[in-house]
Amino acid sequence: MTVTTEGLRLPTESRSLRSTVELLSSMRFSISLLTVICIASVIGTVLKQHEPVTNYVNQFGPFWGELFMALRLNAVYSAWWFLLILAFLVASTSLCIARNTPKIFADLKAYKENLREQSLKAFHHRAQTTLPDAPEAAAKRLGGELAGAGWKVKLQQRETGWMLAAKTGGANKIGYLAAHSAIVLVCLGGLMDGDLIVRAQMLLGGKTPYTGGGSITDVNEKHRLPASNPTFRGNVLVSEGTQSGTAVLSQSDGILLQELPFTIELKKFVVDYYSTGMPKLFASDIVIHDRETGEAIPARVEVNHPASHRGIEIYQSSFDDGGSSVKLHAVPMNGAARPFDIEGVIGGSSQLTRGQADADRMTLEYTGLRVINVENFGDNKAGGTDVRKVDLRQAVDARLGAANKTVTKKELRNVGPSIGYKLRDASGQAREFNNYMLPVDMGDGAPVFLMGVRETPSEPFRYLRAPADDQGSLDGFLRLRAALLDPKLRETAVRRYSALATDPSRPELAGQLAASASRALALFAGVDAAAPAGKPAGGLQAISDFMEANVPEPERARAGEVLIRILNGALFQLAQLTREANGQKPLEPNEKTQAFMTQAVLALSDIHAYPAPMAFQLKDFTQVQASVFQVTRGPGRNIVYLGCALLILGVFAMLYIRERRVWIWLAPEAGGTHATLALSSNRQSMDADREFERLKQRLLGITI
Repeated sequence: MTVTTEGLRLPTESRSLRSTVELLSSMRFSISLLTVICIASVIGTVLKQHEPVTNYVNQFGPFWGELFMALRLNAVYSAWWFLLILAFLVASTSLCIARNTPKIFADLKAYKENLREQSLKAFHHRAQTTLPDAPEAAAKRLGGELAGAGWKVKLQQRETGWMLAAKTGGANKIGYLAAHSAIVLVCLGGLMDGDLIVRAQMLLGGKTPYTGGGSITDVNEKHRLPASNPTFRGNVLVSEGTQSGTAVLSQSDGILLQELPFTIELKKFVVDYYSTGMPKLFASDIVIHDRETGEAIPARVEVNHPASHRGIEIYQSSFDDGGSSVKLHAVPMNGAARPFDIEGVIGGSSQLTRGQADADRMTLEYTGLRVINVENFGDNKAGGTDVRKVDLRQAVDARLGAANKTVTKKELRNVGPSIGYKLRDASGQAREFNNYMLPVDMGDGAPVFLMGVRETPSEPFRYLRAPADDQGSLDGFLRLRAALLDPKLRETAVRRYSALATDPSRPELAGQLAASASRALALFAGVDAAAPAGKPAGGLQAISDFMEANVPEPERARAGEVLIRILNGALFQLAQLTREANGQKPLEPNEKTQAFMTQAVLALSDIHAYPAPMAFQLKDFTQVQASVFQVTRGPGRNIVYLGCALLILGVFAMLYIRERRVWIWLAPEAGGTHATLALSSNRQSMDADREFERLKQRLLGITI
């Protein structure tokens, strides 16, 4: 039997119906559908699924964001067109199976013993010889030998002789049915465990996604799915010491709440770490409270070790903050605000007021607390390591290529806790911040406090690196920042610097140097009234703009070096003044001091781009852990498992089992029997050649 790519042809007079059924049941149509599904799966893998609409707009722009939403590329696997393709694939493959199954079973039963003796001469593998015994005896003897070797044999007596037909390897065709049935089963399982039933309830049962906020208990019944829902996949967030019995099903335009037949109580969340600070174990000690029986069932949920109750699997998906309390210290970034302490709870918010007007009001939203942050410092080059950088290309290149490729050893280090928060203005616009609690040694000699900011979630954090003083705090840098904005302290620092840098016998040089240093400090601080309009308010960029406007191009390089040297000297004296005013010892001129001042100059320059008047440092916290469980009810899972098993068996049968048929025509002749042997195989290979040689030698005694 030959499997064709043509479809089922109905004996009907309707040409359109006949063509439609033929196309739907054809193998070429199934392969086309599989190709489309593969392309859609690639899109669903590359493009983040179930993200807020604003994330797609921010990352790809309004046009592509709207296009993604229109085509539902943000939820490929639950999109109507994807489910429709799956349904057509199931129908098409089922028709292919229905069309070929009768032929396959008929072919399995057939020995094709009616083959004419003349047809044997057309086979590629054929041989002829003379046997000494009679045709009937020879047929029975050869049939017994083939049957003993595992062949199925049938003898046919004709007027002119005997035809022996034998076959083996029929499981090859069963493999075809198993492989195609596997596709149907996997697709059916996917449809059952997908979003199809949930969407049917939304369409027919009046269920709608919920787009508001507030407590789960206040959500209307039309946004809830019953506990009898046959299939779903959602997340449950449970804090330590609390319990929850409602799962959240994310939708592209909101959420649906899925009621569970039990509640999950989190007794304790356990996390173990390697010596590098990388986590090695996430586990949750839970108690499952059955709503119907009231039974309390203790269980432990680990990654890849779920708990199960009433047909619902409970997986350890991730962990989150369960409402930790934090104490923050607000530090001024513009030199005008006053420091203060504030307390809050992760997930909550606080109101901040800068003035009496509504525009001066801001909201501080506590978004996240990370107690451990493990970063890679193994390839720490000059300039430090970007603590949020993920270089995918470097990661892939490091693992591909020649076997003798060397890879730089990673140096994983825990850099301590960090706090994430948002500052939202009166108009509702918010910026996201991420600040580390402890100074981080970036490898350039000066530990720095990392203060990250980004405008949208699609952007990476940009970090201000403020150096830590000799006490390991941010106070030294903040005092230097405040002193830079004080005209009297700047004047005093300039006088000290000019007096130390010039010969006392030449006071005119001291005056010139003082004027240059005063101008450099004023430009750097952003208080110089003669700065070019529309340029940055301060920092090194302000000095660069000033030189471009006032210094001829051939002299800029040399003048720039001199001006930066003057600026560094004046800032060093300014730092000494702040230490004196605070009762501290003067800074000693060594490498540590030089590293601190270098980083301080860079931070003071970058601080002009910091978009908030203050930054919040994490001073203390009381952590409350929470587990995120993924709860799933998937009746199609066993169907998919069965489909996978059939697919493995089917592919194995089609690739490694060869269907072979043997015919031996035995005709009487003078002195014995004339035997003609022919072998047919569904795949022409060297194995077929070797087997034919063995059959010739064993059955006919032909050794050449």
